[in-house]
Amino acid sequence: MTAVSFLPAATQMIYDMGLQHLLQGVTFECPLPAREEKDKIVRCVLEGKQYSSREIDTIFSASKAQGKSLYYVDEELLEKISPDIIFTQDICEVCQIDTACTAAAVSRLTKQPQLIALSPNNLDDVMDTAVTIAAALGQEEAAYAYLAALQTRTGNILDRLRQFRAPLKRVMVMEWIEPVYNCGHWIPYQIAQAGGVDALSNPGGDSIVTSWEKIIKYDPEVLVIAPCGFEVNRTQEEMHLLEQKPGWNNLTAVKNKAIYLADYDFFTQPSAGTLVDGIELLAGLFHPGIFTVPPRLQHKYKTFFQLSAYV
Repeated sequence: MTAVSFLPAATQMIYDMGLQHLLQGVTFECPLPAREEKDKIVRCVLEGKQYSSREIDTIFSASKAQGKSLYYVDEELLEKISPDIIFTQDICEVCQIDTACTAAAVSRLTKQPQLIALSPNNLDDVMDTAVTIAAALGQEEAAYAYLAALQTRTGNILDRLRQFRAPLKRVMVMEWIEPVYNCGHWIPYQIAQAGGVDALSNPGGDSIVTSWEKIIKYDPEVLVIAPCGFEVNRTQEEMHLLEQKPGWNNLTAVKNKAIYLADYDFFTQPSAGTLVDGIELLAGLFHPGIFTVPPRLQHKYKTFFQLSAYV
């Protein structure tokens, strides 16, 4: 059995379940150590380039309108690997290569692999993808052990929230800065399991452009900024765009110094393990009197006021 992953989340779960010996090819966006150990098959024309949030949004919107993809496949390398299975996705052609683009490349291969599209809409769906991946690789039991450990972690959070009768925090998780996007799909479920509620979110559906006026009216107590594909230092470069918006200083989250920058993979890389990491992070940010952010996650987020003139 030989597999290729065109989806970073699938790659992460394959490694988490100890099945990486069956994986031969990945994308340029896949997590370490996969990028170092496996052949990189999927690339992007924007790879290695620095664009602002607005420029990235404009480039991808124009590409979509023209029916073009910014991703491409190293077909010669894929032919050499000759995989039995390719994991791909159909949720977002902006974040990763989609099934249609994959199918076009695969159609020219001598050996036709099985295409397995992983397209979860909510948190339960993400957990189910682990079973789909493991079963396709003939190792279904690995998924059940993996998920059982994750469910123990989320169960502990819920038990502690009940124990302390913690009130739900009014929060917003922001998926993009310019323009501002709310959060969607599984992220609102992460928020709920961490003891918060995001009334601006779109559970089970796409994130969408959200007006600043709505955010001011909603007035979140906690604001978590985790743009898709951005790590904390990259997000920090664009925080001035939010600080310049009218009413920024009047937000309750600003007054309470409850603005946090977090790495994208806690939220928009939907592997079961990274999303549970995200729940543990959010619990610590929403309810610091009850939870502490685990030490292994502390390098992946920063309090905005530690980085700004507000200190």
